[in-house]
Amino acid sequence: MPIAVGTKAPDFTLKSKNATGIVEVTLSANFGKKNTVLLFFPLAFTGVCTTELCDVTAGLSQYAGLNADVIGISVDSPFAQEAWAKQHNIGITLVSDLNKTVTKAYDVVFPMLAGVGDTSARAAFVVDKNGVIQYAEQTPTPKDLPNFNAIKDVLAKLK
Repeated sequence: MPIAVGTKAPDFTLKSKNATGIVEVTLSANFGKKNTVLLFFPLAFTGVCTTELCDVTAGLSQYAGLNADVIGISVDSPFAQEAWAKQHNIGITLVSDLNKTVTKAYDVVFPMLAGVGDTSARAAFVVDKNGVIQYAEQTPTPKDLPNFNAIKDVLAKLK
């Protein structure tokens, strides 16, 4: 079960790969400025994950209008994430939790997905500007998507 609403969000700094190279992304950089949607997903280059993040990319203006950044987190390397993002025009920030420290901190480990070692479960969190979790959901299976309408409703109240 993921960490609970009302909990201080575990801060993190993870690596992301973009056109300029490897960069660090820190959750607390948004504190005091923007809300943050954290989307944990099992693996790049898989069908449901691609659908999820392409759909989120298509709606990025809605999240911006709700004063929210969206960060995708998986256990893939930043290089795999970059290749996947380029191939599918995924426009959200993707960060690599290769060592699974953030996945474990948010308690969203999915054991042995398709014969691969532990991955991130499919999960979503809304972290407000004060660093407090206002929404937490882990889907019943990796095939299920988070409730994006509920996420947007929470963001609208925080705006």
